[in-house]
Amino acid sequence: MKRFGFISASAAMAPLPAFAKRTQADGKKQLVESGTASENLYTHVGVRPILNARGTYTIISGSQSLPEVKEAMFEASNYFVHLDELMPAVGAEIAKHMGAPMAIVTTGCEAAIALATVACICGTDPEFAQSMPYIAQHRQVIIPKYSRNPYDFGVRMCGPEILEVESDDDLRTKITTKTAMIYVMSGPRAFKEPLSIRTICAIAKEKGVPVFVDAAAEEPVVPNIHLAAGATFVGYSGGKCMRGPQAAGVLLGPKDLCAAAFWNAAPHHNWGRALKVGKEEAMGMLAAVRQWYKRDHEAEQRQWLAWDKDIARALQDIPTLTTHIEIPGEDLSNRAPVLTIRWDGRAVGITGTELAEKLDRGTPRIAVGGGEGHRPDAMNSSIEIMPYMMQPGDHLVVAEVVGRYLRHPGDIASLSQFSGPMADLAGTWNVSIEYVRGVGQQQFILRQIGDSLTGEHKGEVFQAAIRGKVEADHVTLRSMMRPSGYYLPYVFVGKCAGNTFSGEVTMGEYGAGTFVATRL
Repeated sequence: MKRFGFISASAAMAPLPAFAKRTQADGKKQLVESGTASENLYTHVGVRPILNARGTYTIISGSQSLPEVKEAMFEASNYFVHLDELMPAVGAEIAKHMGAPMAIVTTGCEAAIALATVACICGTDPEFAQSMPYIAQHRQVIIPKYSRNPYDFGVRMCGPEILEVESDDDLRTKITTKTAMIYVMSGPRAFKEPLSIRTICAIAKEKGVPVFVDAAAEEPVVPNIHLAAGATFVGYSGGKCMRGPQAAGVLLGPKDLCAAAFWNAAPHHNWGRALKVGKEEAMGMLAAVRQWYKRDHEAEQRQWLAWDKDIARALQDIPTLTTHIEIPGEDLSNRAPVLTIRWDGRAVGITGTELAEKLDRGTPRIAVGGGEGHRPDAMNSSIEIMPYMMQPGDHLVVAEVVGRYLRHPGDIASLSQFSGPMADLAGTWNVSIEYVRGVGQQQFILRQIGDSLTGEHKGEVFQAAIRGKVEADHVTLRSMMRPSGYYLPYVFVGKCAGNTFSGEVTMGEYGAGTFVATRL
């Protein structure tokens, strides 16, 4: 409670209790936390810290590392070591804990994907390594179509041709001498599909092709279910459930391929020189792995469930509000009970989208999941509370602040209402988008019935259907392009004057820009 100012101002200025604070014998170096809720190293650079009730999202800095991890990284920083000696030593112990032949520490699971791919493409042949990604012995990586996702960029960035498959016959046909590796994203679906991880691994074994299983957010159970299914590699994030360094991950695999993956990475002058793991990350990751197999995970689940129930009880008097707790099932990723809070935005006076925005902008700043409900025609609202990365006492803060906004939402800015003759948008438009850096040239082909717009959105590489609405001379258009494995959203908002339509465009995590469209 002290962290978020729910006590007196004078008490709030006292140093925070620190997970990494240690009292050591005289003459020993100490690691001491001296920040406060109102003044700390982040506020000094103008950044507002977050109470994380959303989960292990990289955009909000993943997890909070364990005390043992902080201590290990601090101690590691006080020495020099030879990295060619450190990585095999650390990898051998991590592998022993995690039930694998060998392991290396990587700069996150995405780097594990990339380094496994490069290890399979060029091994430790220095000529092929130095010519990556332009010349390679093996130029193709196979990915099941159901397994395409934004993180397979770790494969794509290495330059191979990507082949999608949908059946075991398709897989057998497409495996050739050019095949470097097969990549699969783990999850319950990957064990239920006809082309399951086990089926893929069996076929790959027949053909002598390595298989990488992306288990980034999963709990690293032992025996390892993916190695048991026949996988060659398994990649994990270090900064999620294991609560290791956020910029670390683990690659499990055979000794020769793990050695090849590290050989292609820093400190060696090969393709992966940019993927540097420092001594601090290596020892911090080892500490996290050690602790994972000591932690009482059942007790953690009970604690998280209790926090969810406390929050739900604190909100039960709010009109129309209901709560539901989703208990973790068979999925090994993000295993924590999620609290969903639902209400009627009309009765309460605030939507889930508006509440999530208030929580993000408020003090304390709180990140939650979901945020559903929009004015004026979608007022059924909800947010989600994920206790996975909450710290002791955080649930009391969440209950108090969420309850305050739901009980007293205050004035919510009403949607703008535009008047005047309705603009005609039908036709073909050339669109120029000015990004932060660079200018894109796209095209709209629009059809209009009343105030509704439909049509095509032609980009420089991708295409998508587009839809929108006209209010007088104000126009909103939305589309969702689908690059390989991911989504690229566009929202165009602007004014139309004759044959010119201009305004702002937002693209989710890809930022914003301005646009000018001219009708042909």
